[in-house]
Amino acid sequence: MDETAEIPVTRDAILGGRVTLIQPERGHRAGHDAVLLAAAVPAGPDERVLDLGSGVGAAAFALARRVPLGFLTLVEIDPILARLAEANAALNGVGDRTRVIIMDARARGSMRERSGLLLGQIDRVLTNPPFHDAARHRGSPQPGRRLAHLAGDDALAGFLRTAVSVLRPGGSLTMIHRADQPEALLAALRGRFGAVTLRPVHPRPSSPAIRLIVNAVKGSRAPVTILPGLVLQDATGRTTPEAEAILREGAAL
Repeated sequence: MDETAEIPVTRDAILGGRVTLIQPERGHRAGHDAVLLAAAVPAGPDERVLDLGSGVGAAAFALARRVPLGFLTLVEIDPILARLAEANAALNGVGDRTRVIIMDARARGSMRERSGLLLGQIDRVLTNPPFHDAARHRGSPQPGRRLAHLAGDDALAGFLRTAVSVLRPGGSLTMIHRADQPEALLAALRGRFGAVTLRPVHPRPSSPAIRLIVNAVKGSRAPVTILPGLVLQDATGRTTPEAEAILREGAAL
């Protein structure tokens, strides 16, 4: 039986209509984070890309719209979201070069091998890991949304362990994370990744950053760089030209 038939879904568009998504009517739904994440991935044509914790595939398929990727692997723990991701791959014309694996992104080595992940062969990993501390934040009553947003102590480390295991030497990780805990983020990356760049994302010019867009290279020893911030709206509440180009036109960040 098709599990997705048991839940109400909507058909939505992102990137100004360039990407179409079938997603649950309730629960975790694609938003700006997925599009910003896709825009920040430095992928080239024909590369192998893996999305850890992909949901219905919003970030992966936004990236595939910008770059003619060689092959996409999506890892998602929720079977319903995974089935929707498979449907969305076909809907966006990349079904023949997309594989969706139902697996916890924090799985240990033996589970990764049994799942068929290409260890040490991926060019780019992108991920939007759950980053709200379950001990400090009240979770959504909707299970899918709660699973996507709340993290235990080992969540980030688990995602990074998997990312390191699948990336080739010199391959890169792109991640979006909360902006108020940079020390924990950098500590988790240390020893696994270098050449880390942090780009703050601000809702308005005078507002503190709400997100960090992170790029890092497996095995590099280059230092951390803080890049100029991305501002989503100007002081009047209008979308800035740079954000408009990314969110609606599919431009790279």
